[in-house]
Amino acid sequence: MAADNDTQVREFIFLGFSGLPSHPAFLFVAFLAAYLAILMGNLMILVLVLVDSCLHSPMYFFLSHLSCLDICVSTVVVPKILVNFLRRQNTISYEECLVQTFFLIGFSGCEPALMAVMAYDRYAAICRPLHYSLLMSKRVCIQLASATWVWGFLDSVVHAALASQLSFCGVNQIPHIFCDVPPLLQIACSDTRANELANHITSLFVGLCPILFIILSYICILDSVLRIRSKGGRRKAFSTCASHLIVVILCLGNAFLNYNKPSAGYSLEIDTLVSAMFCIITPMLNPLIYSLRNKEVKGAFRKVLSKRTD
Repeated sequence: MAADNDTQVREFIFLGFSGLPSHPAFLFVAFLAAYLAILMGNLMILVLVLVDSCLHSPMYFFLSHLSCLDICVSTVVVPKILVNFLRRQNTISYEECLVQTFFLIGFSGCEPALMAVMAYDRYAAICRPLHYSLLMSKRVCIQLASATWVWGFLDSVVHAALASQLSFCGVNQIPHIFCDVPPLLQIACSDTRANELANHITSLFVGLCPILFIILSYICILDSVLRIRSKGGRRKAFSTCASHLIVVILCLGNAFLNYNKPSAGYSLEIDTLVSAMFCIITPMLNPLIYSLRNKEVKGAFRKVLSKRTD
C-alpha cells in the first residue's frame, strides 16, 4: 500500500465492524451459523426440486435458480468476513476487492430479473392457464433463466471495468463490510462521473424495469383472481403468489436500502446492519418462506425424510 497520493492502493480496510462492541469470536460464530443456515436451506430447496417429480414445474425450476443465487451472493461475502474475524484483521487486497465487486454485482443483478421472470410465470399460470404449457415450456424456461444470468453479469462487467479505473490516492478505509461500487466511489479521488452515470442507467434497466414488470404482472393477476367466483379458487390462486410476493418485497426491499442510500448516507452501524440483511438475512429467509408456506415443498421434504428412515 502506498504512502503518497500518486501510488495506487494495494489493500483496503473494512470499517463496518469497527464501531460494534461485540467480541470478534461472537461475531464469527453468528456469521458462521447464518452462513451454514443459508447453505443448508438453499441446498435443501435445490435437492428437493431435483429429486421430487412433483416439483418439476417452471415455478420450482426458477425457485432453484433463486436458491443458487442466494448461495452465491452470500458466498461472495461471508467467507471473507469469517476469515477476517479469524485473522482479527478486516482487510482485503485490491485485486480481491475488484473480484468481490464483480461477482456481487453480477449475482445481485440477476435477482430482480429472476423475480420478474417468476412473476411472469405466475401471470401465465393464472391469467393464461390454457396456454401455460406453451408459454412456459422447458425450452422457454431455460432461455429465461439463462437470460437472467447474462443480464446480471452484463451489468457487472460494466461496473467492474469502470471500478478498475478508479484511483484512491492512498485512502484505503472502506466504510462497509464488503467491496461494492458505492463505497468504492465514496473513497475514490479520481473522476467518478462515468461510474455514477453507469449506476443511474443500470439502476433503471436492472432495478426499475423488473420492478415495473412485476407490478404490471400482479395487476393482471389480481384482475384475473377477482373474476374467479369461488372463494376456494381465489384462495388457491392467491396462495400460489404469496410466497413470491413476500420474497420480492424482502429481496428488492433490502437491495433498495443497500443501493439507494440517502444523500447524507447511513451511519456506520446502520450501514453494517443493512449490508448484513442484504447478504445474509435475505438469503437465509428465502428458503424458509417457500418451505413454510408451500404444501408441495413440505410434502417433498416429508417424502425425502420417509425414504431415509425406511
